[in-house]
Amino acid sequence: MNQHQAYITEANASPIEAGNRNRFLLARYAEALLWLGRYVERAESTARLLSVTHTFSQHNSSNTSWQSVVSLNADDERFKATHPVLTQEAVKHFYLLDSENPSSILSTVRNARENARTLRPVLSSEVWTQLNVFYNRMAVLRPLDIADNNVVSICNFVRESCQSHTGIADGTFPRDQGWSFYRLGKFLERADQITRLVDIKYHILLPRVEDVGTAVDVSQWQALLRAAAGYHAFRRAHPRGIDPLTVAGFLLVNNSFPRSLSFCTTRLDNLLNDLRMQYGLRGGGKALEVIDEMRAAIASRGIDVIVADGLHEYLDWVQSRLIDITDSLYDDFFRPTPQQA
Repeated sequence: MNQHQAYITEANASPIEAGNRNRFLLARYAEALLWLGRYVERAESTARLLSVTHTFSQHNSSNTSWQSVVSLNADDERFKATHPVLTQEAVKHFYLLDSENPSSILSTVRNARENARTLRPVLSSEVWTQLNVFYNRMAVLRPLDIADNNVVSICNFVRESCQSHTGIADGTFPRDQGWSFYRLGKFLERADQITRLVDIKYHILLPRVEDVGTAVDVSQWQALLRAAAGYHAFRRAHPRGIDPLTVAGFLLVNNSFPRSLSFCTTRLDNLLNDLRMQYGLRGGGKALEVIDEMRAAIASRGIDVIVADGLHEYLDWVQSRLIDITDSLYDDFFRPTPQQA
């Protein structure tokens, strides 16, 4: 399953079973809410990554950092098909304005709006209006608008628009099943993004052995923390020094940072249990088993053991589990139920 693909099907309109509570949520609404949460989270993460990479590239003449953005999104083949030579300008355009690239912020915001269109009966007018304004402002941007240092202001606009959406949704959406599916999408996307970020630092930006611990190495880890919106939170937990194990541990196994893998996994567990216990939904059992497996793997090993055993392999395993969770949610909640003859 391609996690970057939208799943909106008019045929998928059966109500999700809600036990004896008799409170139904159409499956296509639940599906669209999950993807609305994912797409907005993805747009914000991409904007943070582009902004930090742009800032970092000002002190580095090579295109290694920009190559890492392409690799992070697994877009190497798609990018090369339209851009034989990798340049900063090409990557910025590819991820900000390219309407043919499903990973671009423009495409992501467009997909969020299309999901919101499906959700008009259950969304507040404030959420719908803000997403429309957000998309319309993105749609009129031209290459000149993202030239040079303008890319930082555009990324700030995207980030602030995503945060505005989150605030409006938080203040207007009823705390019911739909809210749980929306937040399931948000935390699935956060977990996906944080594992990709940590993996790319270890395998793309890893400096030469003699560079480990130097200013170049430290600045890359700082850039990673800023891309995850975690620099100041990290400094609160670790006022002195910065090293790969501490940063990786903070982003993966810290229980209090809201974008860490551990935090996101706990929230996924809570949300699915709420859907089953508070709203009486019968699905989600298989996804909970996978989440329990992930939580046990996080809790039973420290970051030093994870790195020693192979960080890339560990993150690959986590990515596979996240796909399993998404597949399970589709099997249990979103796929049409075969009609009886």
